[in-house]
Amino acid sequence: MRLSNLRIDGKKISIRNVQPQDISELWNLRYGEENPEWKKWDAPYYEFNRPDFEMYYDQELNELMMDEAMGIYSQMVILVGEEVIGTVIFYWENEATRWLEMGITIYKPNYWQGGFGTEALSLYTDYLFSQLSEIARVGITTWSGNERMIAVGKKIGMQIEGRLRKCRYYNGQYYDSIRMGILREEWEARKVQS
Repeated sequence: MRLSNLRIDGKKISIRNVQPQDISELWNLRYGEENPEWKKWDAPYYEFNRPDFEMYYDQELNELMMDEAMGIYSQMVILVGEEVIGTVIFYWENEATRWLEMGITIYKPNYWQGGFGTEALSLYTDYLFSQLSEIARVGITTWSGNERMIAVGKKIGMQIEGRLRKCRYYNGQYYDSIRMGILREEWEARKVQS
């Protein structure tokens, strides 16, 4: 199967659409360990399930074909050089009302806190606004225990739009669910200023 190849280069990283040859590596990054370090920050209050590789491969391949048909990439890999370090994704919270959310995971801890995630989320936000002219907002959902994700959101201009108090229970402690977002006009104004 041959897919388009979209690559968006930043200063430290690039993002590009997932290719079939990436699927095995993504499975290893996500599920290759019993208790991966990245899961402690990415909704750790949800049970970590390791899917069967064949089922995962088929599902991911189907997603790639759907993205290609629609002309918008719901998942892209984050690259340092040619090394895959993570992914950025988007999903529809409610497509009928044009409510889009995105997410990011840097799977390799040696790339945490180096500005890689901030740049990847910024590039992907710009991509989403440029490709989906009908959306007015891009958002993320995280939890109060992931202070780094909240900081990344703020760095790219997002505001905290909602806080559901003490609705995430993890390791004997309650945390808040945090909704952050940026409007198209706010994003455009930031681009003009930079």
